[in-house]
Amino acid sequence: MQEIMWVEKYRPAKLNEVVDQSDTVERLKGFLKQPQDMPHLLFAGPPGTGKTTIAFCLSREALGENWKNYTLELNASDTRGIDTVRTTIKNFTRFVDKSSGIPFRIIILDEADEMTSDAQTALRRIMEESSENSRFIIIANVSTSIIEPLQSRCAVFRFKRLDEQSVIKRLQEICVAERIKYRQEALKLIYELSEGDMRKAINQLQASAALGEITPENVKATAGIGRDSDVKAMVNYALAGDFKKSKEILYKLIYIYGLPESDLLKMIFSFISSIKDIDQAKAAKIFADYDFRLLQGGHPDIQLSALLADIAELNKGGANKN
Repeated sequence: MQEIMWVEKYRPAKLNEVVDQSDTVERLKGFLKQPQDMPHLLFAGPPGTGKTTIAFCLSREALGENWKNYTLELNASDTRGIDTVRTTIKNFTRFVDKSSGIPFRIIILDEADEMTSDAQTALRRIMEESSENSRFIIIANVSTSIIEPLQSRCAVFRFKRLDEQSVIKRLQEICVAERIKYRQEALKLIYELSEGDMRKAINQLQASAALGEITPENVKATAGIGRDSDVKAMVNYALAGDFKKSKEILYKLIYIYGLPESDLLKMIFSFISSIKDIDQAKAAKIFADYDFRLLQGGHPDIQLSALLADIAELNKGGANKN
C-alpha cells in the first residue's frame, strides 16, 4: 500500500487547525457567521503559506458535509484559457438549490495568475452574473498578474511566509504522530531550507525520515546540500568557457540528484558572490532576471543553461575561483 504524502495527510481540515496566518483566519471566520454575505475572495502570497488549504477549509465549513458536491476546484495553470471559463465554470455556476441549506457554490481557482487576460476578462462577467449562486476564491502567487477589474470584485487577503516557530512546531507534531525521532537543529535546518513554505518543509521532513532519524546530516543528504562541490565545478567550467562540461554537471544536478531549480539558482548565486573578480552588480541583475523567468514558468534546464552562458561573460580576464 502506497504511503500517503504527509503534506496531504496532515493538511488542516478546519480554519482553527491552520498554522499561522491568524489575522486572515479571524477575518474569514467572520464570514462563516453569515455565509450568504461572503464576497468573492482573492488569496495572494508566496507558495506553501496556506492559500489553497484555507480555501478548502472555508468551503468545507461554509457548505457543510456535502461541500464537495458544491465546490469546483480548477488549477488555472492547467486550464488557463477562455474556453474553460465559458464552459466548465459557467455551467457550474448556473444554479444552486438553496432549499437544501447551501447558500452558494464555490469555485476555487488555484494559480489564477497563470490565466490569460482574455480568460480573466470573461471570468469577470461570470462573477457578476452568478453572484447569487456562487462565490469565487481566486488564488495567486503574484496578485499583480490578476487584472484590476477582478481584484476590485474581491476581498483581498495577503498571505505572509510562515514564521520559524510555527513551522517547527508543526514539524514536531508530525514527528510525534509518525513516531519519528528528530533533532531540534535538523528541524531548524528544514525551516531555513523551506524559507517559510510549509509544503516544502513537510516534504523535506518526509524525505529525511526515509533515512531514519531526522538529523542535520539526513536533511542535508535529501536536500542536496552536499552538492556544493558540483555547483562550484559547474560555475568554474562556465567561467573558463567550457560550456559543454558545465552543462553536463547542470543536467546531473537537475535530473540525477533532483535539485530544485530555485535551490540551484541560489547555490550558484552564492558561489558567484564569493568570487572577488566578478562584476557583482552585473551578476545581481543577471540572476534577478533568471529568477523572474523561472517564477514565470520558464523551462528550468533551458533557463539555467542560458544562465551558465551569461556567467561566462562575467569573467573579467580570469576570476579568482574559490
